[in-house]
Amino acid sequence: MGLLSNKLTIGIILVIAGTGVGAAVGGYFRQHPESPLAPQTNNAKQPTNNWQQMVTPPTQIENTNFITAAVEKVGPAVVKVDAVHTVGQNPLVKKFLGDLSGEESVEKDTGSGFILSADGKIVTNAHVVEGVDFVKVTLKSGQVLEGKVVGVDRATDVAVVQVNAQNLPTVTLGNSDKLVQGEWAIAIGNPLGLDNTVTVGIISATGRSSSQVGIADQRVRFIQTDAAINPGNSGGPLLNGRGEVIGINTAIRANAQGLGFAIPIQTASRITTQLFATGKVQRPYLGVQMIPLTAELKAGIAKEPTLRSKVTAKYGAVVMEVMPSSPAEAGGIKPGDVIIKVAEKSINTPSDVQEQVEASKIGENLKLVVDRQGQVQSLNVKPSVVPATVENE
Repeated sequence: MGLLSNKLTIGIILVIAGTGVGAAVGGYFRQHPESPLAPQTNNAKQPTNNWQQMVTPPTQIENTNFITAAVEKVGPAVVKVDAVHTVGQNPLVKKFLGDLSGEESVEKDTGSGFILSADGKIVTNAHVVEGVDFVKVTLKSGQVLEGKVVGVDRATDVAVVQVNAQNLPTVTLGNSDKLVQGEWAIAIGNPLGLDNTVTVGIISATGRSSSQVGIADQRVRFIQTDAAINPGNSGGPLLNGRGEVIGINTAIRANAQGLGFAIPIQTASRITTQLFATGKVQRPYLGVQMIPLTAELKAGIAKEPTLRSKVTAKYGAVVMEVMPSSPAEAGGIKPGDVIIKVAEKSINTPSDVQEQVEASKIGENLKLVVDRQGQVQSLNVKPSVVPATVENE
């Protein structure tokens, strides 16, 4: 009986304890209906807690940034340019078959361009439209217009086209002279015929000479970018982060990936102004042959009796020859002079001299500072128009 009595006593205690705990828990939930474990009624206030925040759908993020803003701003003013070249029949075939030999074939060069003015002035690359008088211009809207090639400048690879239209969308020009290495670069064009394609990168470098780029016959200091530039991008705009045109996409290196080059818009603007006005470019001419100054060259000049010059300058472009009857000769430049400044800009290479001469005005004084046998002298030279014999070389 003692064992049975003890079991009954323990059972009664557990029941009483369980009832008490249950009542206590129930009372807690009644006093705290906002508990995440408490059942909710239709009239109950919805809880706010970490669990709910984890499953709540996030707020829709607006899918815009400075790149999309730039593209939206400039995209409508970027055009596709198609130049059609007619290829004649093989003379031998035509001799035996005459006109029965079939139609002449055509080749099409496709590039890009952008609209400068609402009345249809368009800029593109010279190599896109060279050799044709008219091109097909396709707007982003799909509208197709006939364009007349107004002028081509091979030396800078810039060309201008005019279409007969009004109220066209236009671009805003920036300042390529103020570019900073590492800032954003946005390219828009029609690479491989894929209309209005956008690529993004940075300004990798500025002031690349034509020899560095591998186009020795061009007179341009190129902008280098890693924004993808492919065939068909030629003539399209390179933009900064504000959507301003800072260059004209023009070249890619066949032996390197991730390197593209653009003509600075300051250079292009100077050329396009002349092309729209007269259809050609009158380029300033100095009339000197130069080489960069090096330590080896300084030693060699000192030993050369025909130069009779002791070079003390640490940098500059050494004048090796002065063309007869040239502006340089009239301005007093002599062989052996080291040009160290042009238009207040320091000179390190002949390309630096060329760049400043290109930016000068024909017939107006251009200030040069030279080191002549250790003596610094200032000279005023008036560039003339490049002679036809030099231009065609």
